[in-house]
Amino acid sequence: MAWLVRDGEVLAPRLSRTILWALFATLALTGGWALGAPRSFYDGFPGAGHTWVALFPPYNEHLVRDVGGLSLSLAVLTAAAALTLQRLLVTVTALATLVWSTPHLLFHLGHLEGLGTADKVGQVVALVLGVAAPLALLGLAAAAGRGARATHSQ
Repeated sequence: MAWLVRDGEVLAPRLSRTILWALFATLALTGGWALGAPRSFYDGFPGAGHTWVALFPPYNEHLVRDVGGLSLSLAVLTAAAALTLQRLLVTVTALATLVWSTPHLLFHLGHLEGLGTADKVGQVVALVLGVAAPLALLGLAAAAGRGARATHSQ
């Protein structure tokens, strides 16, 4: 676990917190947009002239608002994990994120038609990161657990 420490500084908490805040920002921005302006979210997500959600008609305000609310609730959990860095809370947050992000990735991998090449790449990269980030958190939490056990056994 030498990669977790550099010049006596523990890097895993900083890395875990960075990943958690990045997840929080993504969840809060997309969730807030979907909940607060569902039609705009449906027509314009992810922004900059790209329209990933509108490829799956018909528009359903209730569904978009619910997804926004659920994303915001996961953002609250993620912020709590980032603030406390309690290993159990980080682990639960990572698992909850994986329960949502893994099927989301798998669905979109099978439904890339209608997207241009740049949008296909962008969507796949974004969704893979949504799975990779919580997997990294699980690895960091497990490493922290092994480190704590090794410290206690000395």
